[in-house]
Amino acid sequence: MSEPSKCCICLDEFTSPAFLPCGHCFCLGCIGEYWRIQRACQCPLCKAIFPTRPHLKTDQTPHAGAPTEEETVPLKAGEVACDVCAAKHRAVKSCLECLASYCAAHLEPHYRNEDLGRHLLINVVKNLDDSVCRLHGKQLNRFCRSDQTCICAMCAQTDHRGHHIISINKEATKKKVKLRRARMKLQQAIQERLSKVEKIKLSVDLSGENPKEAWAQNKELIRQLEEEISELQKRNTELEQLLQTEDSLYFLQVCSVRQSTDHQHTAAS
Repeated sequence: MSEPSKCCICLDEFTSPAFLPCGHCFCLGCIGEYWRIQRACQCPLCKAIFPTRPHLKTDQTPHAGAPTEEETVPLKAGEVACDVCAAKHRAVKSCLECLASYCAAHLEPHYRNEDLGRHLLINVVKNLDDSVCRLHGKQLNRFCRSDQTCICAMCAQTDHRGHHIISINKEATKKKVKLRRARMKLQQAIQERLSKVEKIKLSVDLSGENPKEAWAQNKELIRQLEEEISELQKRNTELEQLLQTEDSLYFLQVCSVRQSTDHQHTAAS
C-alpha cells in the first residue's frame, strides 16, 4: 500500500512531513496544532495514544523547504510580523509563554519540542506585553472579581489575597454570555426601530391637500430613528467582533476599556 501524498488533516501536500511512532505521517504544523487543541497526543487516523509527547522528526523535502505563500506575500495592513524573521513574514500564532509571535516556519519548534509544546498558543495578538503583570513579570492568568481586573498568581497571593478570584477563561465565558444577551437586545431594538420607520412611511397621507407638509411632519422623526439604527448597528458589529475573540485575556482587557468608556460617557451626559 503506497503512502498518501497529502496530509489527511489539511488535505494538502505535506509541509515538513512528521512521522508518528505508529507510522502515520502529517504536516508538522497540522499534527502539532491537532495535539494542542485536543490536549492529548493521539494519532488522528489509528487513534494510537502516546503517553509522552513523541519527538517528531521531519522529512525536509524540497517541497517542505520551499517558500510558502505566507512567507512570500508581503504584510498587509493590520497583520503582525514574525518576531524571528529578518524579512518580517506574517505571524500565524502568538505564544503567551515566550511573549512572541511566529510565522509558520518559526512556529515549528513549538510543535516539535516537548517543553515548547506545553506553551499556550493563541491567535496572533499585537501587544503581547499586555499579557504580563507589570508588577511581578508573571502571566496574567487570573481575574479578580472583587476589583474587576486581570492579575497574576503572585497578585493573588499578595494584594488580592482573600478576594474572589477565578481563571480568566471562566470570567471570559461569563462575560460572553452577558454580551450575547446584550447583543440580542440590540438586534431587537434595531428591528423595532426599522418597523417604526416603515409604519411612519406607510402612515403618511399623501392624498390630502398638502402631501409635502404631511411628509415633512414625519421626516425629522424618521431621521432620528435612522440615526439611532445606525448607532445600534455599529455597537452590534463591535459586539460581534468582540465575541469572536479567542484570547480570553485580550477579551477581558477590551471589555474593561469599553466599560470604562461607557462610564465616562454616562457621567458626561
